[in-house]
Amino acid sequence: MPAPRKSPRVLPGFGLGLGYSLVYLSLVVLIPLGALVLKSSELGLAEIIHIATGERALAAMRVTFGASLIAAAVNAVFGLIVAWMLVRYDFPGKRLIDSLVDLPFALPTAVAGITLATLYAGNGWVGRWLEPNGLKVAYTPIGIVVALIFIGLPFVVRTLQPVIEDIEPEIEEAAASLGASRWQTFFKVLLPGIFPALLTGFTLAFSRALGEYGSVIFIAGNMPLISEIMPLLIISKLEQYDLLGATALAVVMLAISFVLLLAINLLQWWAANRHRGEVTEAVRP
Repeated sequence: MPAPRKSPRVLPGFGLGLGYSLVYLSLVVLIPLGALVLKSSELGLAEIIHIATGERALAAMRVTFGASLIAAAVNAVFGLIVAWMLVRYDFPGKRLIDSLVDLPFALPTAVAGITLATLYAGNGWVGRWLEPNGLKVAYTPIGIVVALIFIGLPFVVRTLQPVIEDIEPEIEEAAASLGASRWQTFFKVLLPGIFPALLTGFTLAFSRALGEYGSVIFIAGNMPLISEIMPLLIISKLEQYDLLGATALAVVMLAISFVLLLAINLLQWWAANRHRGEVTEAVRP
């Protein structure tokens, strides 16, 4: 029995498209990262570990990864609220708020950093009310988190909006008619479908925060062992003509970031497959 013939695609060109994609990714991503790893190999593994486990490097890594995780988690919660509000409700000023969400994309990071530092400094509009109450934001790790929240929010909101738009309001009404409370409707009915996109937004915000430099250095204070981020430490080594030391730190950052992002992507894949299986079970006769 002859094998069934595959129907021709409307837009052929998979081979050509794949070739262009691989060449483009190689030029933009793989070759630069490969050159970075190759340059660091001049030091040897023991020397790389010695540089990466120095007191200043470890402190910078704790600040960078800790602030990035906190900012991405905050953005995941409040980005979901903002996206839900923009999709589900009509209110005066909706278009203005929708435009403001994209402002961190267009605003130069240095301008954002200077603006945030001015606002949260001791004599700033916000800082003058916070510091007398014992909350110092500017020139502390808290300021880093604030800056990373500012630049990461659009990634979560814009990732979630199309997914929320695809959820029919009738689903919520059906759950309510079956006796589900609002919290049960959200956690049992809506969240499983939103969760993979929420993880994607979290991953994008976290990835952006790891490499952020311009908006952070103006509000962080850049004090070694306290509020110094890893990108600044790498820049400092480059300014001291310590190219191998900067390369070693960059490779360590690359390895840790890759492992964390891989774990998040695996969690996202698992959540999407689980939700797909639950939907299939629900519609099966």
